[in-house]
Amino acid sequence: MASGTGLQGTGGGTIDRRTLPGEFVTLAKEAPLDLDSGARLGPINVAYTTHGTLNTDKSNAILICHALTGDQFVCGTHPITKRPGWWDTTVGPGKPLDTDRYFLICPNLLGGCMGTTGPSETNPATGKPWGLDFPVITIGDMVNVQKLLVDHLGIGQLFSVIGGSMGGMQALDWAVRFPERVFSVMPIASALRTSAQNIAHHEVGRQAVMADPDWCGGRYQEEGKRPHRGLAVARMGAHITYLSESALTRKFGRSLQGRDRVTYGFEADFQVESYLRHQGITFVDRFDANSYLYITRAMDYFDLVEEHGGVATDIFAGTNVRFGVISFTSDWMFPTAENREIVKALNGVGANVSFVEIETDQGHDSFLMDIADYHRVIRGFLEGAAELRGAAGP
Repeated sequence: MASGTGLQGTGGGTIDRRTLPGEFVTLAKEAPLDLDSGARLGPINVAYTTHGTLNTDKSNAILICHALTGDQFVCGTHPITKRPGWWDTTVGPGKPLDTDRYFLICPNLLGGCMGTTGPSETNPATGKPWGLDFPVITIGDMVNVQKLLVDHLGIGQLFSVIGGSMGGMQALDWAVRFPERVFSVMPIASALRTSAQNIAHHEVGRQAVMADPDWCGGRYQEEGKRPHRGLAVARMGAHITYLSESALTRKFGRSLQGRDRVTYGFEADFQVESYLRHQGITFVDRFDANSYLYITRAMDYFDLVEEHGGVATDIFAGTNVRFGVISFTSDWMFPTAENREIVKALNGVGANVSFVEIETDQGHDSFLMDIADYHRVIRGFLEGAAELRGAAGP
């Protein structure tokens, strides 16, 4: 197995990513991709999955963009965790993203750690893992790589681009960079730019990773180590932002974990402590620490308003894309107010946009949940977009 293609799984075993299910393609072979940082990168490996059947005129393709800790395994059984894919409640036959109707594409994003080129993969110039020699990337760079993949698949125009959280940022960026290549976009629980609060949360997580002595200045793969403690703490801190106070209280309250009384020590006395520790431990078995640094940094740099001279309405000037924006009442990571800023910018240029705020106490993670109203909105938006396209369906 080539250096840098392995993902350390449960028990410290190594999994060759190229043996994982799904598809794998090498892009930017003839000419490197120009990154927003000024660096150039190529060739670029992309791991992705597809679901459903592409119709004859290739008009039913939907690109699914995953969030920070997601990957290409959107539905079915995840090959590493053995649990359902991150959007298994939404993707499948008869579900809102109906695989009997649509051809769904979900790539592992640039900088990821499930087969797409990123800091844990092999630097062809050295034969060693990239580590911190990997160039800093942006959401726009991720979208440019996705566009290369869509080109490779021979799809002229995507029927829709859909994603939640950071996936919503990618969807918005698609509408800005390649408006002629996408008919509709659905950003879910997202924003036009990353807030100071979210940048702060990201920085705490990065510092936790880098403070782990096994991080080794980013060269832990070469040293045969894993900064699992720092990455677990980063995941624990981030996971709190994905939930809401009411959801935590409803699920755990102040209930004790496997005991009748507190221990007056620092074990996991409370169920919520045990839950967070479990989240941290399981996360390190499927995610790379350096990828966490790079992807959170890409989110930090996302600012469509600044890219357009500080004028939000200029972002979507002249767009013909149809937009469906969804937010959740209990989401304090990407609150409804930030989603309304997207809608306001679109209304300012007379764009075709619909907006729905879903009532739920599940917090930011609501975009992953099986919520009836939420699923009705997704299904209704896609059906409406199909009608707008002038056909009974894509």
